[in-house]
Amino acid sequence: MEHIDFFPSHDGVSLRALAEHLGAELADEAFAGVVIKSIAPVYRAGEGDVCYILSRKNRAELETCRASAIICLPALKSFVPAHIPVLLSRKPHTDFALAGALLHPQAMRPVALTSAPTLISPATFIDPTAKLEADVGVEPCAVIGPGAEIGEGTRIGAGAMIGPGVKIGRNCTIGGGASVLCSYLGNGVIIHNGARIGQDGFGYAPSPRGMVKIVQIGRVIIQDNVEIGANTTIDRGTMDDTVIGEGTKIDNQVQIGHNVRIGRHCAIVSQVGIAGSTVIGDGVQIGGQAGLNGHIHIGDGVQIGAKSGVMNSIPAGERYAGLPARPLWDFLRESAEIAKRSGAREKKDGSAEHD
Repeated sequence: MEHIDFFPSHDGVSLRALAEHLGAELADEAFAGVVIKSIAPVYRAGEGDVCYILSRKNRAELETCRASAIICLPALKSFVPAHIPVLLSRKPHTDFALAGALLHPQAMRPVALTSAPTLISPATFIDPTAKLEADVGVEPCAVIGPGAEIGEGTRIGAGAMIGPGVKIGRNCTIGGGASVLCSYLGNGVIIHNGARIGQDGFGYAPSPRGMVKIVQIGRVIIQDNVEIGANTTIDRGTMDDTVIGEGTKIDNQVQIGHNVRIGRHCAIVSQVGIAGSTVIGDGVQIGGQAGLNGHIHIGDGVQIGAKSGVMNSIPAGERYAGLPARPLWDFLRESAEIAKRSGAREKKDGSAEHD
């Protein structure tokens, strides 16, 4: 398949400079002047590309690789052909990510990095009472409401809506078509296209005449360096705040209910649903399509498998999976037993049919 280049190659950085940037070791100084311009997977990397390997499984691909450099663990150096320069790293996956950010900075944010004199499109509406610091970029058809404050270097995408009184920190990115209401954002926050932040939560009280809507007067607080995927929704609190902790990364199409509190440096994969008032600790990882009950506590460092249904609180450091979610080894043992019994039954039925 042809590689369509939406993100042009870098002008070039020497392998020595790249090694210093990553804190990696250049295995052979004879290659210090090799120029790196882009990233690529091993199987199609060519001149000017850097790629990485994590295990011996890439050995066959390496035989035809034409990359200008490979990042790998010291133990894997012997598998790399002699003509390919090697950057020795104890964290090759992370270093490859850092290399990508260096070579393609424009791909790190969902909004084009527009520059003066067209930094703010004339086809926008910015309320006269809104405050924008220097170097704020606003693309066409965006709306910035009364009293909103936007920090230096932030970019607002086409068609985005920033509600009244919203405060957005510096060097943030609000993607096209996103809406941010009743929220305070720290610095370096990225919100991708179509995300909905700060709308009211799902709260109703039953009555003889039907469901009575409960007023939602809280906020959403998003701390520094959080990234929120496309079409994700984060509801504002009922009376308290919904809080997303520093450095947390949230995938596309995630639903986070009112009053949820998520800790620092968590990772939440697509289609996860978190019901209201759940508290999640630091460093928690939640697999895709998992569902979390409301008013429970998930301890620091917990890992939750994909498609799990979490009904109760989970202590710190545990690994859970299944529906209902239970300790991982219990889930795996039960799954193996079910598979074993199912296989035995099929074998028995097949033998009876043969007879």
